[in-house]
Amino acid sequence: MSYPFRQAICNEVFQGWDFAAQCRTIKRLGYDGIEIAHFTLADDPVSLTPARRRELARIIVEEGLEFAGLHWLMVAPKGLHVTTPDAALRARSWLHIATLIDLCGDLGGGKMIFGSPAQRKSTGGATSQEATARYLDGLRQAAPHAASRGVTLLMEPLPTHDTDVLNTLEEAAGYVTAIGNPAVQTMYDTHNAVLETEPHELLVDRYYNVIQHVHVNEMDGKHPGTGDWDFKPVLRVLAAKGYQGWVSMEAFDFSAGAERIAEESIQYLQSEINRL
Repeated sequence: MSYPFRQAICNEVFQGWDFAAQCRTIKRLGYDGIEIAHFTLADDPVSLTPARRRELARIIVEEGLEFAGLHWLMVAPKGLHVTTPDAALRARSWLHIATLIDLCGDLGGGKMIFGSPAQRKSTGGATSQEATARYLDGLRQAAPHAASRGVTLLMEPLPTHDTDVLNTLEEAAGYVTAIGNPAVQTMYDTHNAVLETEPHELLVDRYYNVIQHVHVNEMDGKHPGTGDWDFKPVLRVLAAKGYQGWVSMEAFDFSAGAERIAEESIQYLQSEINRL
């Protein structure tokens, strides 16, 4: 019997669809969960009323899905930056994270994947070390609020061509220890680990205890099955360790169309899982 991974999909591939139709299609294609980019719901999460939040949470459950969490945290509203030397802008940006923690909690709790490279990289003359210190300090201060809402903040390592703040799983694991709050952990993304120098399965095995979410995509960012990345070694490690978190498909190329991307991805991933 193949390992029963919990599979989700990032919903921006369905942007422009009615939310209930998104959920219904995602469930029909075989997924267990939906991971949401908040800008698909509203440009500013503050504008989502309590009634609308309850409605969204109800739709997810009624369509037979679970809420996996939020990602692309800093894309909207425009102009935010969490490590800028501009204290007022930095405060406004971390207030946005607090708002998203509440949205995540209102939708059912779960993970918040903190990628957003442009909004965390060094800027305004700051060094990478200074920007990193501000990033960690912001996460440290946000952690108690996240914990109170049943939310875990996940630092996402990203390649150096995207950001100079947090690039490797090794760094992320060290920062998790430094922050010392269970509400701040890390995650693994096949595409964004492109510059890691060790085989990904070894890294996932080594840092498994702090990896609480997994994104799957091809190394060029397209959906699984369109390239030649071998997902099995990482999936094999996760299965051997009894991984209970989400394996969530995040594509960056939507040209094939939402339903085709979603269907081809889960069929390919399931075929890989069946061969473990």
